[in-house]
Amino acid sequence: SARHFQSVEEIKRLLDAMAQLKLDTFHWHLTDDQGWRIEIKKYPELQTVAACRQETLVGHYSDTPQRFDATPHCGFYTQEEIKEVIEYARRRFVTIIPEIEMPGHALAALAAYPDLGCTGGPYAVATSWGVYEDVFCAGNDKTFEFLDNVLSEVCALFPGPYIHIGGDECPKTAWQQSEFCQQLMKKE
Repeated sequence: SARHFQSVEEIKRLLDAMAQLKLDTFHWHLTDDQGWRIEIKKYPELQTVAACRQETLVGHYSDTPQRFDATPHCGFYTQEEIKEVIEYARRRFVTIIPEIEMPGHALAALAAYPDLGCTGGPYAVATSWGVYEDVFCAGNDKTFEFLDNVLSEVCALFPGPYIHIGGDECPKTAWQQSEFCQQLMKKE
């Protein structure tokens, strides 16, 4: 859902198909560089900025030249919709594991809250695929407060035993170029 938002009804159809096949775990990818798809009440700009990209890549990433559809792609799930989907899944014996990407794949969140990055931006929600060098700034107290607040709301919503926080594909370039991060690494 992070890259291609699906309606609640589409998610329910997926859960129905999973139940028919006796699949019992749904990994719901809710954040990425290309979109933030879960309402976090403490951070409304995740819904107004991070949940919408200006356009989407058409064709393969390696196509030259790259083509885009010039159509905004927006959407997020309210916390009430999340609860509805969780209950729907529970009645079908499906556990949902939400994925909230960090510290990489955070470009959508950085577009909404640029002070969480090492450079302060400006950032934009990604319109194509790949691994981006803009990541949450390690050691920034605002970043850890943000992540703690986000995960507190996510954990309050999802009753399952796991929250996937990503952690993969996090280039360290921004940290290597940040005097703040370099000093913190030396200190710690």
